[in-house]
Amino acid sequence: MRPPGTVQQLERRRRQAIRWLTAGTPLSAIARAVGASVSSVFRWAEAYRTQGLLGLRPRPTPGRPPSLSVAQKKRLAALLLKGPLARGYRTDLWTLKRVAQLIPQQFGVRYHPCHVWKLLTSLGWSCQKPERRALQRNEAAIARWKRFRWPHIKKRHATWGPSRLS
Repeated sequence: MRPPGTVQQLERRRRQAIRWLTAGTPLSAIARAVGASVSSVFRWAEAYRTQGLLGLRPRPTPGRPPSLSVAQKKRLAALLLKGPLARGYRTDLWTLKRVAQLIPQQFGVRYHPCHVWKLLTSLGWSCQKPERRALQRNEAAIARWKRFRWPHIKKRHATWGPSRLS
């Protein structure tokens, strides 16, 4: 797995490790100092020995590049923060399907609704399940029932129990 940090920070870390290595610092001490494994430091040393500083340069990330740029993702987050009501939906709830419809409208890129969650989690969003409540809910009546009626029901003797036969 790729360690945290930008490409430039990781390259700086490799170059620092090589500086310490050429100064005679042991591999294990370098690995501890830069937060890498000894095998990684050894691999960097071999790359430096065979290719020079070019061997320490970052390689392109394998795999398909993201469909949305960083700026587009920020713009998407801003659009989502405005809420679905601002986009003309009847409820204030973002669903994967709604977000998947928003993306091509704004950016011309199609995402399948099943894959939108990956994009949302990369933006720091998480899945939320709304609480279901009746529209005609009467909070005062519920509080009154909990305070006066529920304790009375709770203290009653059981209406059924084992028989007293021996």
